[in-house]
Amino acid sequence: MNQGDGVSQRWGINNDYAKLTDVLLGKPEYYKWVEAGPLIGRTLANAHKTGVKFDLQLAMAQHSEMVSIFEENGVTCHYLDSDEVLHRNFFARDSSAMTPWGALICHMQLKCRRADYVTAIKFYQDNRIPIWKWVTAGHFEGGDFVIIEPGRVLIGHCGERSERSGSEQVAEFVRAEGWEAVVAPISREFVHMDGLVVPLAEKMVVACADAMEPWLVDVIKGWGVEIVDVTYREGRNLGANLVSLGDGKVLSMASSVKLNERLSALGFEVYDPDLSMFTLGGGGVHCLCLALHREEA
Repeated sequence: MNQGDGVSQRWGINNDYAKLTDVLLGKPEYYKWVEAGPLIGRTLANAHKTGVKFDLQLAMAQHSEMVSIFEENGVTCHYLDSDEVLHRNFFARDSSAMTPWGALICHMQLKCRRADYVTAIKFYQDNRIPIWKWVTAGHFEGGDFVIIEPGRVLIGHCGERSERSGSEQVAEFVRAEGWEAVVAPISREFVHMDGLVVPLAEKMVVACADAMEPWLVDVIKGWGVEIVDVTYREGRNLGANLVSLGDGKVLSMASSVKLNERLSALGFEVYDPDLSMFTLGGGGVHCLCLALHREEA
C-alpha cells in the first residue's frame, strides 16, 4: 500500500475486508495447552466432563488445512520463526498489528507470551517492513486493533490482556495520523476486540452484539455499517473471529454452524475448516493470522 510515507506497496492495510494478498502466520510445532486466559481455561476446567484432549498432530493437520485455503486463494503466507519457549507465538495476530503506516509492535501481558515480540520484530526487520510505533504505556495486543474501514479503528481492552493505558496510547497514535479511533472495554471472556467484531465486507461486520456495550453497537451502526449478528453461544466460542479473504470469500470455522449458514445465505463463499485444537486452546482463525497486505478499499 502506497501511503506516501515510505511504506512500500507490498505491505500495509487500510482495511480488513478487501482482497487479501499477504498474511503472517506461525508454525504450531511447539504448541501445547497451558493456562493462558479464559478461553483455554474453560476448556481445561471442563475436560473431565467433555473428554477433549490436546493432540499436536491433529493441530498441525488443522493448521495445514487453513494454510492450504489461504494458498488456494492466492494469498502469500509468511511465517514467524518457531521458538520452543514461545510456544504460542503462532497466534500471529497479537504480538503486532499492521496499519497503513507500518507495523505496530505490541506489549503482551501473559507471561508465556511476553517475549513473542522478539519473533515479530525479527520478521519485520528481515523483510524490511517499516515499524511504525511501539506500545509502551501499558499492555496492548494486536487482537484489540480492528480496522473497521479506512479511517476508523476499534480498540479494545479487557484488562488482563490489553490494558486501557496501552489502548489509549495506540488510539492517540492513530488519531495523530488523522484517523478516528474508538476505545472500548470488552468482557474478559472474549479476550480481544476481534473476538467480538471483525469486518466481512465494505460496510459490513460480523459481531456478537449481545456481548458488546450498547453504545459501541450504536457507534458501529452510526458509521452506516451493517452488523451480521453471531449468537452469544457461537460468539463465546470465537464465532466472530473469522477472516475476510475478499471477493466475497470468508474463512470461518466448522464450529460456527449457524453463522456459516447465514453467511452462505448472504452470498458469501464460506470456508469452514475444523480448527478445534485452536479454538479450544484459546484462539480462532483471525487470531492465527495477521494481514500484511490487502488491496486498498
